[in-house]
Amino acid sequence: MLKNDLWIAEQARQGMIQPFEPRLVRRLGELPVISYGLSSFGYDIRLSPKDFRIFRHIPGTVVDPKRFNGANLESAQLHEDDQGQFFIIPAHSYGLGVAVEHLDVPESITVLCVGKSSYARVGIIANLTPAEASWRGHLTLEFSNSSSADCRIYANEGVVQLLFLEGEPCAVNYQTRAGKYQDQPEAVTLVRV
Repeated sequence: MLKNDLWIAEQARQGMIQPFEPRLVRRLGELPVISYGLSSFGYDIRLSPKDFRIFRHIPGTVVDPKRFNGANLESAQLHEDDQGQFFIIPAHSYGLGVAVEHLDVPESITVLCVGKSSYARVGIIANLTPAEASWRGHLTLEFSNSSSADCRIYANEGVVQLLFLEGEPCAVNYQTRAGKYQDQPEAVTLVRV
């Protein structure tokens, strides 16, 4: 069952989402922002300004998830202007960011992280990412710029929406199986095999 705003708010009071915004924020003073916070059946999390990395081409190398070379990623510069803080994802490129919010997922819940239409309409696609039952940490988020133009992605503003799905209790949750991405910090976490 997809969980609603009442359930999300109650779980947030118990520490499921920190920090938690109990309403959907669309403006900060006079500045319009890409919305974040609680919605009817989800929660829009923000992109952290602390770490964003872009894949770069190194001639003669192939990116291999089993033997990942961190040199294939370079830290992106955080920019700022009258619209806010942002990173730039080059055209036809891929980047990794991290969520501001720390999650502590209940044991009968799996969270799906889906892209926001504001970004999809300019060509930025967020990878569909799960956070399994009893997962904790700051989500590492994956973005593809499918457009032929460089695109901004704003820090401290909404970047993806979380959907909370309840199921029957599982035999082995993420914590009890010692999942390899448990307790991620507010920094991009690289591939672990």
